[in-house]
Amino acid sequence: MGVTAGPIRVVVAKPGLDGHDRGAKVIARALRDAGMEVIYTGLHQTPEQIVDTAIQEDADAIGLSVLSGAHNTLFARVLELLAERDAQDIKVFGGGIIPEADIGPLKERGVAEIFTPGATTTAIVEWVRENIRTPSAQA
Repeated sequence: MGVTAGPIRVVVAKPGLDGHDRGAKVIARALRDAGMEVIYTGLHQTPEQIVDTAIQEDADAIGLSVLSGAHNTLFARVLELLAERDAQDIKVFGGGIIPEADIGPLKERGVAEIFTPGATTTAIVEWVRENIRTPSAQA
């Protein structure tokens, strides 16, 4: 999955029942303004819908925004579905209200990066540019 030429393609998604999407929209816009192609899925998406969209759109990455406290379950399910669909080359990163104690275990499961409140859009854009579709990110 994912393309190797052209702009980086990122699916920005709000999984689960959380209805607060301002942060996701800010990130989607920042990535778009930085020249990336962004597909925003909208609110209340299931992990299955998110993975289907990422595969259909030839995404390089999925950015998940979780404020509901269900981050461990939702991130894990997205990663499982990517593995089932042989699409682990689609990197998963995310942000939201995620306790510091959960970040390490999420990364051990395969989440590439977690951004917590206070992360700047500049830092997120730079991380995506440096870690998505680069030789070091593909290793």
